[in-house]
Amino acid sequence: MGSLTTRRRVEFRDTDAAGIVHFSAFFFWMESAEHELLRAAGVAVVDRGPDGVDASWPRVSASCDYVAAVRFGDEVTIVATVDSIGRSSVTYAFRFEHHGGVVARGRVVAVRCLMHPGRKPEAVPIPDEILQRLEPFRGPA
Repeated sequence: MGSLTTRRRVEFRDTDAAGIVHFSAFFFWMESAEHELLRAAGVAVVDRGPDGVDASWPRVSASCDYVAAVRFGDEVTIVATVDSIGRSSVTYAFRFEHHGGVVARGRVVAVRCLMHPGRKPEAVPIPDEILQRLEPFRGPA
């Protein structure tokens, strides 16, 4: 497998005054594609703990490099992969394409954390079962 591919139609709200996709839209698309990848892997975005302590994936880093413009109505193909896995973190790579050409590349680092009420998130090792589920999505973006 090595990746998850999804598509988005550029909506008016995604564009700036010049009619091209605003840079911030790519960050929403990366988060959406990440969640699709997690669902495809059978991994919950939020594991609801019976004790009120949930496990989730806060982002600690996000970046995007832009190559070409896309506009309202264009269809963007997003290829999402697991670039690397650390003890408690997953780095995702994203490639955005339009008509077969790359328009942007992005990267997000998320950390597996316990979300204790009233406390800061606590980074924890990624369970082996989740590691196994993410492995098929490793690959170049």
